[in-house]
Amino acid sequence: MEAMRQSWSDDRLDGLSDRVDRGFRHVDERFEQVDERFRQVDARFDRLEGCMEAGFQQMNDRFDRMQQTIMVTGGGIIATLIAACVAALAG
Repeated sequence: MEAMRQSWSDDRLDGLSDRVDRGFRHVDERFEQVDERFRQVDARFDRLEGCMEAGFQQMNDRFDRMQQTIMVTGGGIIATLIAACVAALAG
């Protein structure tokens, strides 16, 4: 037990400190790489969001045109039914 305590000299502690510092620098470098990947993913999501908004706008335009077609067709059917009823009552 005594031999272990004596083996931790200032030089060994300085060496350990240097290794720990190098390890943290390595971790910092890896986090920089992770941050860069997140920036790339954010850019991809921004592009995807733009594409989705354009697609949703196209769908909204189609639904608006379909609604207009249904209203015109329904109005035509109602007008035809009214005209048919008037003709039946008059005749």
